Amino acid sequence: YYIIEVNPRVSRSSALASKATGYPIAKISAKIAIGLNLDEIINPVTKKTFACFEPALDYIIVKIPRWPFDKFMKADRNLGTQMKATGEVMAMGRNFQEALLKAVRSLEVKKDHLWSSKEIIKDSDLSIAHDERIFDIAQAMRQGYSFEKINQLTLIDPYFLRQIKKIIELEKLIQSNELTEDFLYNIKSQGFTDQTIAKIKGIQELEVKHLRKEFNISPVFKIVDTCAGEFESITPYYYSSYDSENEAIQTSKEKIVVIGSGPIRIGQGIEFDYASVHAVKAIRELGHEAIIINNNPETVSTDFSISDRLYFEPLYHEDVIHVLEQENPSGVIVQFGGQTAINLSKSISDAGFKLLGSSLESLDKAEDRAQFEELLTKLDIARPMGTIAHNPAQAKSKALELGFPIMIRPSYVLGGRAMEIIYNEEELNRYIKDSAELASGSSLLIDRYMIGVEVEIDAISDGENVLIPGIMEHIEKAGIHSGDSIAVYPPQHISEKLKKSLVDITTKIALELKIKGVINLQFVLYKGEAFVLEVNPRASRTLPFLSKITQIPMAKIATQIILGKSLTELGFLPGLAPESNLVHIKAPVFSFAKLTNVDTALGPEMKSTGEVMGSDYLYEKALYKALRAANYKIPNAGRILVTLSDKTKEEALPILNKFYDIGFNFLATSGTANFLKKSGLPVETVNKIAQGSPHIVDLVEEEKVQIVINTMSKGKKVESDGFKLRRATVERGII
Repeated sequence: YYIIEVNPRVSRSSALASKATGYPIAKISAKIAIGLNLDEIINPVTKKTFACFEPALDYIIVKIPRWPFDKFMKADRNLGTQMKATGEVMAMGRNFQEALLKAVRSLEVKKDHLWSSKEIIKDSDLSIAHDERIFDIAQAMRQGYSFEKINQLTLIDPYFLRQIKKIIELEKLIQSNELTEDFLYNIKSQGFTDQTIAKIKGIQELEVKHLRKEFNISPVFKIVDTCAGEFESITPYYYSSYDSENEAIQTSKEKIVVIGSGPIRIGQGIEFDYASVHAVKAIRELGHEAIIINNNPETVSTDFSISDRLYFEPLYHEDVIHVLEQENPSGVIVQFGGQTAINLSKSISDAGFKLLGSSLESLDKAEDRAQFEELLTKLDIARPMGTIAHNPAQAKSKALELGFPIMIRPSYVLGGRAMEIIYNEEELNRYIKDSAELASGSSLLIDRYMIGVEVEIDAISDGENVLIPGIMEHIEKAGIHSGDSIAVYPPQHISEKLKKSLVDITTKIALELKIKGVINLQFVLYKGEAFVLEVNPRASRTLPFLSKITQIPMAKIATQIILGKSLTELGFLPGLAPESNLVHIKAPVFSFAKLTNVDTALGPEMKSTGEVMGSDYLYEKALYKALRAANYKIPNAGRILVTLSDKTKEEALPILNKFYDIGFNFLATSGTANFLKKSGLPVETVNKIAQGSPHIVDLVEEEKVQIVINTMSKGKKVESDGFKLRRATVERGII
């Protein structure tokens, strides 16, 4: 063995190791840093020092990274020394197969088993490390690759390959054998879901579930033993397994379950962990037992000191229902776990458990296109003209009826996945051809794209009154995903009349949906009128931002309302809360430098991986602080390379005039250069790539420009000038 690297700091695996073993590594390290030693640091569970024993684990833990390639289909998926993952999941089992398959379904990549997306595996699928290689290894084994050849191609330790091979051998046994009681128990103990067994047998999932119930085969819950078996463990931290003894503590107190949000990924990040933690704290303050289900080792919600009981389980319908059957809670809260939790609401309700707060009917009305349009029509609320298509022919004909530009997206999306603005029939044909959603039978939502100011609101409703902590104005125009937009509070360019209209619309929608808890609404302001773009009956990514800047703890208040309190009881007046004297700006953070072949141009599909905040009494200073915090290098002088599409030239001119007034010089490609000259701005004409060196990308790579302003060739082809120019700016750290 060779040491590759030593890092004298907390690493990204520290949280996983802490939760896997019960050793709070960061806490122990901090105490050592202030002068204590291990013999003086007491374990709160055992009341002994941490130096006195090592944990003896009787379970296996599997961690799998969560990559963003479902968002960036054209990105380089090969893995190497450059980290590309945005998050991770952790799973526990009594054997490797159980832990591995639980981790796979925790990823939320539409897989509950080692299913490959490829029918035929080639050697190159195995020899190069990529995000789906483990699935391809399983498929290669089904395909007949020898163990030795897979080992030779992958260089993966034979132990792990043997474990995967056991899963494939069990698949073959399922195909050829009857599901007897002993055999079914053995399959379940290896981590197979009812759905996987049904798929292999060619039967319905419900048939497997009923058979399992008939045989009385259900998982038990094992406590994570952080005490090496030397002392009684009281850590309320569980995982499921098909074993004989159930170690879950039974209590008589009223229980409330909070569904977490799973791994951090684009579109669903740490903001939902923030909301879940505050919800749990509110539940405990009201005297109830708070139970959380989640599988992300990086989050605070999976610290076993936060809730009364933690279940480290996949957020997959079968696993979640098993936990609920064990706990039999008074109710389940899904508002704080993002779209992951919302997507589980029907399974939870169908299993006979009560959803607390907004009802399943309310959730459906907000998310189902037809029901939502009916609601807006009833309330006489404006929205962009839109329609729905169920097949390629419908998508094309209905889009042409609406007229370009249009916004097109699959229904029930997370983080704007597969959303695009389409400007012409050629782009529409390409989108329909590439749309996996239409191929899988899902529907597409098509809306007229309205170019205007986008506004976002997070609100709290108790069913009778609605509190709006604040209105956020986006700097980017509508069409850029809200998670990628720079949000400003309080809004700087919205009239009091429009604010009142936004408050009235928000109140009407929240009350009509019978929301109890939080709701997020997005609007476009077009020709002095507010049009509703989207309504999310759950916590949003702006909830922590708005909570901190307004000092209105939204998740806590919403949880208190969900459990029976009213806004007036809690001391809040309905309507828009008084606005702050400070300006607060939320700016997104991107990871484009880590992902090659990804266009940096923004659109309706979310691309940011985090965010920062800047605050000041002046709007400009708050914006500057936010941009600097997001690691943008903002030059005071120099040269600006400008390449503009025809439709943005006039709009860009006032901005360019301001840059000229403070001393910047301009370089531009021929069309843009001619426009600037006619507008009275001095400019040097430079070559496009096809015109030869030195061209626009050469100038960026040689760092001869300090700022790039580009609105051309957005994102469709990696060979376009616009794509190459934007990639070069990212790789050189140019704003």
